[in-house]
Amino acid sequence: MNKTTTETQSLEMFLRALRLPSFAACHDEVADRAESQGWSYDRYLQHLAELELADREQRRTARLLKRSDLPKEKTLDALELDRFPVKVRQRIPTLCDGGFVERAENVLAFGLPGRGKTHLLCAIGHELISRRGYQVLFTPTFKLVQRLLVAKRELTLEAELRRLDRFAVVILDDIGYIQQNRDEMEVLFTFLGERYERRSVMITSNLVFSQWDRIFKDTMTTAAAIDRVVHHSTILELISKRSYRSEKAKEKNTGAVKTKGKKKDKSK
Repeated sequence: MNKTTTETQSLEMFLRALRLPSFAACHDEVADRAESQGWSYDRYLQHLAELELADREQRRTARLLKRSDLPKEKTLDALELDRFPVKVRQRIPTLCDGGFVERAENVLAFGLPGRGKTHLLCAIGHELISRRGYQVLFTPTFKLVQRLLVAKRELTLEAELRRLDRFAVVILDDIGYIQQNRDEMEVLFTFLGERYERRSVMITSNLVFSQWDRIFKDTMTTAAAIDRVVHHSTILELISKRSYRSEKAKEKNTGAVKTKGKKKDKSK
């Protein structure tokens, strides 16, 4: 498989024109290996094709993760599973497989602040991208609402909803923290209504359903919003009495005190 420099350059040019960068980067190395081991042309091409597909999948996953705005550190590996109730832990593998996305179902995580709601849903989001290649968007609810309000003022709300519809899953973090005026309630309700039985939403909230009238203002709208998100949904109740953030802060402070104490001992 000896090739001149011109032939090699021409081949690389053709491969890049065909958008096969891994072919272009690896074909010489693979060709030498194929020649030394007596591979058939079919095996040689199949090996290059496998490399191209694997690299293409990695690049696609990296693009999806960047577009998702998911916090990089909130992954499944970093999740302290023993902090969650048994029923929640049992559901995590199934949720990570993504069947609920295929069925356009929702996932709702309830609990007091610091109980790991955001980390849990973000970890599932990471898995949905890496395992299944879904398009996922993570956003604090107030940011999504502001985005929709701007689109409404500019008469582009329908177009903005179409852009959001490209995401198979939208993770709304802290739905209870949006400002309480009617315009915000209306665009949020419109968003939930547009995705109903078509696309999935994942929601974290420290407000139980009986308190959602703080978000949607009147009884009828609140009931309609709850109906849309609860129908076809998985509800995760994080009932731990311990706050993850408080414990981490306590551990950090304790460590700082111990370090300071050791320095004093050395100075004696």
